[in-house]
Amino acid sequence: MRKSFRDNRDRRSRGKGVTTRHYKTYLLNKPYGYLSQFTSEGNHPGLKELLYVPKDVYSLGRLDRDSEGLLLLTNDPSLNQRILHPRNHIAKTYWCQVEGEFSDDAIRSFNLGVTFSIKGKPITTLPAQVKRLENVNLWERNPPVRFRANIPTSWIKVTIREGKNRQVRRMCASVGFPALRLVRWSIGPFDIDGLQSGDVMEIPHGEFLQKLSKYEI
Repeated sequence: MRKSFRDNRDRRSRGKGVTTRHYKTYLLNKPYGYLSQFTSEGNHPGLKELLYVPKDVYSLGRLDRDSEGLLLLTNDPSLNQRILHPRNHIAKTYWCQVEGEFSDDAIRSFNLGVTFSIKGKPITTLPAQVKRLENVNLWERNPPVRFRANIPTSWIKVTIREGKNRQVRRMCASVGFPALRLVRWSIGPFDIDGLQSGDVMEIPHGEFLQKLSKYEI
């Protein structure tokens, strides 16, 4: 069942005593500029500004404020370990617009593992899958990406199986191709195909678990 956040907002209220008798699961295409939590902080809006869902629903994992794309929302705590624990190696795929034409050397670096520092500590990633994308047609970002007129841009598709802080952005910067726009396309078997920015889709919980179980085999 697909519906935009506007339709969802009309149907449900959050924080007004709403409870759930059954587990709920949603796919959200988070827009740029929103936090991955329901509560706003300062001038940064939270998810409650986008949609109304039962009050016990929360985000499985996070997506940076300056990134877009898939967030999984649920009130089933058993999914925390299955989706988030590093040992399960759930694949996360991103579409990333970078500054410059992504080179063969950069692709080889991603395939081998990229080293960067977090708080002064060197980190080497697991090997990542990467390929160039052509003719990418996504929704317009608000605000638009700022380009440098004399430098071309290109798109890549990156799949990782870990979740270090701002990992894809750090990887791109480390090989000399800063990320301009980052969209998480999929987590495991779930993706945002057909969802516009801000749209949410509720998936029957049994169907969600069935798809996840097939992926885990």
